Amino acid sequence: MRKLAIPFGLLLLTSGCSTWLPVARTDTTSFQSFDEARLAIESLVPMKSVRAELEKNGFNPTKHPNMTLLVHADVVRRFLPSAILKREDLDPGILACLEAREACHGIEIIGAKISRERKGSFWADFFNFQRRTETTGWRFNAMVLMVNDLVVYRSWSGQPVIDEKEVTRNPLGPLQDIGPAIVPKP
Repeated sequence: MRKLAIPFGLLLLTSGCSTWLPVARTDTTSFQSFDEARLAIESLVPMKSVRAELEKNGFNPTKHPNMTLLVHADVVRRFLPSAILKREDLDPGILACLEAREACHGIEIIGAKISRERKGSFWADFFNFQRRTETTGWRFNAMVLMVNDLVVYRSWSGQPVIDEKEVTRNPLGPLQDIGPAIVPKP
């Protein structure tokens, strides 16, 4: 056992410790970039494009991950005019879909490519003195409404660039959270 402990200890001390920090990736789309997804939605022309073009652009609900199929009731809940928004304020495509009743359906697309990577010293992170997490990537949301197989409305939104850095410092390291654990609750 001792023969294994010495080489493992040397490996532990000499290797690049930052490679031991956690890395997480979220990939919920087949698109490689925000712009690629945006262009695929923008190429759909309301009142002219059909379902086949939607699927050709990569928005096939049976093949593309994270798509929600919407029925007429879902569209009504999302777009029904309120006290603030009047019917005449709605896009003509939305109105056409609402008026089509059961022929109205839609697709909500949610896609993201996110990477979370811990940076810095493995030992400072492991003993909870300092943790630095860098989050990068993009998020994309789109909605397409159709009457039968005709695209009547499309919109998109999202975050083209995500670049977040979170640094947590605990001067007491592993003892930082021990205070609340030993203090009795009133």
